[in-house]
Amino acid sequence: MFPDYFDNKYNAVFKNERNKLISNKRNVEVINEIPRFIHNENYASAFGEQWKKYFDIQLDSYTNTNISRDRVKRCMGSELFEKLKGKYVLEAGCGAGRFTEVLLSKGARVASFDISDAVEANKKNFPLNEDHIIFQADINDIPFKAEQFDVVLCLGVIQHTPDPEQTIASLWNQVKPGGWLVIDHYTYRLSHFTKTTPIIRPFIKRLSPKYGIKVTDSITKLFFPLHKLVKNFYFGQALLSRISPVHTYFSHIQS
Repeated sequence: MFPDYFDNKYNAVFKNERNKLISNKRNVEVINEIPRFIHNENYASAFGEQWKKYFDIQLDSYTNTNISRDRVKRCMGSELFEKLKGKYVLEAGCGAGRFTEVLLSKGARVASFDISDAVEANKKNFPLNEDHIIFQADINDIPFKAEQFDVVLCLGVIQHTPDPEQTIASLWNQVKPGGWLVIDHYTYRLSHFTKTTPIIRPFIKRLSPKYGIKVTDSITKLFFPLHKLVKNFYFGQALLSRISPVHTYFSHIQS
């Protein structure tokens, strides 16, 4: 799969010697069978910590819902979604694999990558095989040669990157002529500015990833029982959501 995995910048081959891919120009470290083109410590380190700890919590197979499947289908459109079998798909910002699961279930041949070591969680959920490879890389320094993929998918990621326009250009560079670039991004609603999340999140982001996880766990343990208590009362949820930084999805998941 993907015989032109690396571009000329890396010029490497799949020869593993002391956990490195041997290259004419540089060595690429391989940890847990995953090529690493970037150091773990970066602006997305906190994402890696959370997905390694909560590796299955967003998977449709775990929640027994179609939340991730429906999102991919909505963003791709039904026609493309139903024709994924056998197509080469680059999944940018794969995280623990909520969309990887959907793509593989449709028979796509998927190359998943993330800037963080959430790739560990992705491999745990969806082990490497002839239809699925994983690597760790910067979205603006993708190691593939240009124009190799039928579909490039990037959902919920672009708004987290330092330069969204550069990110889109980098992703487009990987699309075959006649292929598809499928992206989305979050948008703010008025309700966002009436909640405590925008106030608390900047402080948590400044914490170390491991300490940040402890803080968010404590906040969740405090507020989640209250959300569960009023889950069937719209006005109770609306009021609590203005105070609590915890986001819940009781309307999507039956408990």
